[in-house]
Order: sequence, then C-alpha cells, then structure tokens
Amino acid sequence: MTHDDGRIVTFSGIDGAGKSTQIDLLCKQLSEQGFRVVCVTFWDDIAVLSRFRARVSLRTLRSKHSPDDSLRQDKNVRTWYLTLARSFFYLLDCLRLRRVARRLRSSDLDFIIFDRYIYDQIVQVRARHWLARAYVRLLIAMAPTPDAGFILDASPDHAFSRKPEYPLAFMHEYRHAFLAMRDFVPELIVIVPGTIADVQRQIVAHLPQNCMSGSDVQSLSGETRATILNDSQ
Repeated sequence: MTHDDGRIVTFSGIDGAGKSTQIDLLCKQLSEQGFRVVCVTFWDDIAVLSRFRARVSLRTLRSKHSPDDSLRQDKNVRTWYLTLARSFFYLLDCLRLRRVARRLRSSDLDFIIFDRYIYDQIVQVRARHWLARAYVRLLIAMAPTPDAGFILDASPDHAFSRKPEYPLAFMHEYRHAFLAMRDFVPELIVIVPGTIADVQRQIVAHLPQNCMSGSDVQSLSGETRATILNDSQ
C-alpha cells in the first residue's frame, strides 16, 4: 500500500460499548486537522440485502421470546438454518467489503473509518469445530486488513444499562467472542474501558502515524460520501 492510499480504521465491540461516540469524536478531530475522512456503516453500506435480512430475521424469530419481550432475539439465536444462511451472507458481505474498500482507498482519502466490520459478523460464528474455524480464517483472509482495528471493550453490565437491547447473559458471551477474535487476528487493538476522553486518547495513540499531511484539505461532505459508496456497490 502506498502513502497515497486511505488508511482503514475499524471499530468493533458489543452494543453499548460507545463505538458511535468515539467514531464521531475521531472523525471530527481528524477533519479539524485537515484530513479527508469518510465513515462507512457496515450494516447500511456494506451488508448485502440488509433490509431483507432484517425482515427475515424478525419473521423467523417472531415465535422465539426472551424473558423480557422488549429485548432483541436475533444475534443470540443460533439454529442450524440461521447459521447456514448467515454464513452465506457473510461471504457476500466480505466480497462487497473488498470492492468498497478498494474503491475508497483509491479515492484520495486519508482515513476510511468503519462503524463495525467483518469481525462483528465473525463473532456470531461459533468457531468450535475445525470447519467453522476454517471458514472464519477464510473471511479474515478475504477482508482488507485494517491499518488500525479497534475492539472497544466494555463491561457487559455497564453496556446493558446504557443500551438494553439483548439479554445480559448473551452480552457476556458476546464480549468474550470479541476478545477471542485476537486468536484469529492478533493485530486487533483492544481498547480498555474508561472515560470518553481516556478511550479517545487510547484510540488516537494507535492511529497510523505515516499518513500524508492533510493540513490543506477538508473532510468529505455527506453528498460525496454517498456518491462514492453508491458507485462501489
């Protein structure tokens, strides 16, 4: 990769870990320093047939209830047929991710920031069988390697209090799956919990330092962002 290529920065972690807050702060800080920045939301901009998949999940899981019906039951339900369907779509997601990342890296950008990444799909695969582990390694090999891949760690209890979407027991399992991703991708950077400012300092300290100077450029507008993403899909 040349110095003119955009640096890929990814954020992953359990729901309620503060990813959106940190992404907004980082984009603002980089833009104020003159870097060209684009933010890509994995589910909206990368995932194949995301709306269709959401509707199917709701219909399929309608008969499955949690102790609290207000909690979601999609990520934490792992029937064989849902696992098979997810595995197929994750492969399609990875192929589209490669195309979008290639286009964005050649679009005169300094930073390409992903709100979730293929890692957030992989943690939903139980990599206990050798075949599942081989499938996980395939997805990782296909996906562009981030220049800085962050996992925002958080206490499941604290995250649940901030964003009570999934059962608490699943949140603990979910956190463990994210931390275990380093067994497959040792380069992932785990950001330990702290105040918003503490977490931001950790993130900035691990950003690529060899980017070209962006003192005379501005961040991309929302209109430019949409054009780039639409052209690449």
